[in-house]
Amino acid sequence: MKITYQDICRSEEINTYICCADSSLRALGYTEHSFAHVTKTAAFASELLEKLGYPEHEAELARIAGYMHDIGNVVNRIDHAQSGAIMAFRILDKMGMDPADTAAVITAIGNHDEATAYPVNAIAAALILADKTDVRRSRVRNQDIQSFDIHDRVNYAVEESHVELDTEHRTLTSCLTINTEICPVMDYFEIFLQRMLLCRKAAAFLDLTFRLKINGQELL
Repeated sequence: MKITYQDICRSEEINTYICCADSSLRALGYTEHSFAHVTKTAAFASELLEKLGYPEHEAELARIAGYMHDIGNVVNRIDHAQSGAIMAFRILDKMGMDPADTAAVITAIGNHDEATAYPVNAIAAALILADKTDVRRSRVRNQDIQSFDIHDRVNYAVEESHVELDTEHRTLTSCLTINTEICPVMDYFEIFLQRMLLCRKAAAFLDLTFRLKINGQELL
C-alpha cells in the first residue's frame, strides 16, 4: 500500500509519540524536537532530493523519515535512532506500507544520529543534512540566559540560519550568523564539529561538497 506524507501527519499515534518524546527532551533540558523541528526536517530532506533530481517517491519517503525521525526519544535519548527505527517499522508495517518503502524509511531513521550515523542511502543522507542543519534560536526553551549551558548558548547565538544549494557547482552551504558576544565561534565547533563532519559525509554521498559559513567566513 502507498502511504503518503499526509497519512503520516494525520496519524494520532505518530503525533502522540512526537509530543511525548519532546516532553521527555524538555525534562532533560534539550532544545525543541517537536513539530517545528520535524516538519522543517521533513521539508528540507524531500526538497533537497527533488532539487538533485531524485524520483518524487524517494523524496516523499525522505519527507516521511524526516517527520518520524525523533520518535525514539520517547524511549530514551540514548540510541534513539535505533529505537525510533524499530518503532517506525511497527507503525508503518501496521499501516500497510510496502516493505521496500518501510525499509528505506527505517534505514534513514536508524542512521541519523551522529553517534552511529552513516549515509547508507540517499534518504539517510538527506535526513542527516536536514536534521543537523536545523540550528536556530527558536529551538532554545530555557528563557534564563544566565543559566544557559553550552548547547543553549550555541543555539541562542544563531541569529540567522539558512542552507544554500548550488546544483551547478555541486555545493551545499550551511550559512549562519552568530552573535559572538553570546557564543564564540569556537564553542559552536566544540558542540557541532562531529555533526558538521557527518554532514560532509552525507553531502558526499549525494555528490555534493558540504561547506560551513559563519558570519560570512567559510570555515569548512
